[in-house]
Amino acid sequence: MSARLLDGHVAVVTGASEGLGRAEALALADAGARLVINARSERIDDVADEIRRAGGDVVTVLGDVGDESTADRLVTRAVEAFGRLDILVNNAGIIRDRMVFNMSAEEWDDVLRVNLRSTFLTTRAATDHWRRRAKETGEPVYARIVNTSSEAYASGPPGAANYAASKAGVVALTMSTARGCGAFGVRANAICPRARTEMTSDVFGPGPEAGEDPLSAEHITPLVVYLASPAADPITGRVLVAYGDRIDVMSAPTAEVSLRSASRWSQDELHDVLGGHLAPVPPATDQVVAG
Repeated sequence: MSARLLDGHVAVVTGASEGLGRAEALALADAGARLVINARSERIDDVADEIRRAGGDVVTVLGDVGDESTADRLVTRAVEAFGRLDILVNNAGIIRDRMVFNMSAEEWDDVLRVNLRSTFLTTRAATDHWRRRAKETGEPVYARIVNTSSEAYASGPPGAANYAASKAGVVALTMSTARGCGAFGVRANAICPRARTEMTSDVFGPGPEAGEDPLSAEHITPLVVYLASPAADPITGRVLVAYGDRIDVMSAPTAEVSLRSASRWSQDELHDVLGGHLAPVPPATDQVVAG
């Protein structure tokens, strides 16, 4: 496959001022994509300058992507600057860790706003644009969505109920988008990256003093470029855990066992059958929150 997998394509990347989002933006530009990059921090201009120095084509949209106006502006800016939109990479995210009994409503709302609401808003804006283009042309469009979830969606870390809930929502949103928008060309997938960034410094600690960091964000970017490329057309509605040299393909939740009652469940029967099957919940242990 060509190293310039994305020549002629236009991508939006949110949360691109640092960490994984920055690495994704640089990799997409290196693969030939023209970019609209977004962040709340003016450091986004430094990333844009880096892309331009490498010969890339990029514009910026400064603002909170949890605002409808910012999310809509990303699509509008892509069309104004480059005439099209092909790829949406949702990376904006925050953590506000606290045990659920100590968590404020504001801490819950802030994390859901940045991690999940923003992903919905950009997805809505992009899919509406693609659906209208498909109607105009009478055929499916080229459309890729790569959302950032986390293994926390499945593990439920004890001190991050807001983060885990937001990332579970991202998975559900991704799967629903893939099924609901596939007919007009959309391919939507979610990644769960383990990457050492400023946001995850308390989780993973410092990197190695020498040699390659197995949790470097650069280990994640080839997967993002691939999912954004024409080669990944058959792949949609999937959740992929990525770190180092490894990709784990997650399966959809499945029934562990099917338990049946002779008629209507009685309390005694529930205790004997269901209670007898389910082992006690193990005590909480430290769990990785990544992504």
